[in-house]
Parts: sequence; C-alpha cells; structure tokens
Amino acid sequence: MNPLTEKQLEKMLKQAPPSTDLDRAVEGLLARAERDGLIDVAYAPVDSPFGRLLVAKTYRGVVRVKLPTSRGHQVSDDEALQELATYVSPRLLESRKRLDEERRELEEYFEGKRDRFDVEVDWQLTRPGFRNRALHAVARIPYGRTKTYTEIAKAAGNPRAFRAAGSACGHNPIPLIVPCHRVVQSGGGIGNYGGGSEMKKGLLSLEGAIQPDQP
Repeated sequence: MNPLTEKQLEKMLKQAPPSTDLDRAVEGLLARAERDGLIDVAYAPVDSPFGRLLVAKTYRGVVRVKLPTSRGHQVSDDEALQELATYVSPRLLESRKRLDEERRELEEYFEGKRDRFDVEVDWQLTRPGFRNRALHAVARIPYGRTKTYTEIAKAAGNPRAFRAAGSACGHNPIPLIVPCHRVVQSGGGIGNYGGGSEMKKGLLSLEGAIQPDQP
C-alpha cells in the first residue's frame, strides 16, 4: 500500500531545498504534502500501559484508535492502515507532529491526569442509524461512571436492542475517546471489550468506576 504515489513523493523531494537536517527535511515534506492536499489521514503510535496504540485523524478529527488487541486477536498496524485506506482515504502518512494533541491527551489520561478528551472526533467509520446513535450515547458517559447496554440501547431509541448496543460497542472505531469500556452488564459484570477484559478492568479501575480486584 502506497498512501502517496512514488511520483508525488519524488516531485516533492526534488522541490525541497537542500538540507543536512533530516528532521527538518521530513517536516518540510509533510508540511508541503498537507498544503498541497496530498494527506487526508495522519497517524502515529502512542504508548499505553496495555501496549502500543495507533491513532489516526482526518481534518475533521480522530477517526480511528487501534488497540493492541481487537476481540481477542492481535491487529497489526498494517491491517489498521489498510482499513483506513479502504474506507477513508489511501492518502495517509505517519505524522507524529500532527497528532501531538491527541497523543498528549491520551498520555495524560493513562497517567490519571485527564478525565475528558477535548479533541474532535470524525464519525465516518461508524455505521449510520442505531450504531451511530449508540456510540454517540457512549461518548456522553462521564469519566468514572458506567451505563448498561440496556441504557445505551434506550438512549439510541430502542430499549430492547441491548445486544445491538453491545455490537456497536464491539465495533467502536474510536475506543478510549469514545469510551465503550464504560458500558457494562445489567447484572453487575463488566461485560466484553474489544481490547480484552483485563484492559477493560484496568481502564475502569483507573477511572475509579470499579475496585481493582472486582471480577
């Protein structure tokens, strides 16, 4: 997969001024690519206590957060980038600088220094209809609080569609920022989580929503 074509990159490198500073040259290349409208999606890795994340954003906001695992399976960066290339745009490039704010807010969250995210969200990977409404309801759950799948289903317009609410959470493309880990079972169990039950317990414990030893 080549997010930018070889001809585009070759042209940009030839037009770049001579420089012995590689970092400055790369920054100049990225700035020119953005100015010329050649980058639709920027992405960057983020370290977390649960493993490495991958965060991607468009000009609208964060469009994808890849957790270390998804529904019990390891997901490579290449798989996530291929998904973005297919469903968002093939014009994507790694740019840590463009994701400075998102990376900083995630790091502060994991350090227990942030109880809300202020970055914008791009919802285009969520399916229109019930799933989209359910995830918007999830996004409104405050830090340190939880809601049940039934409550999310009700907020999305169908109180009996709690299984569909669970499916919406399981296919959430922007976990953490859209906090589907805060959705739990009516009977008191924490329920499933795309990043795994241990990560869900860790996140809820970090936020003070459950005790660290709660099953």
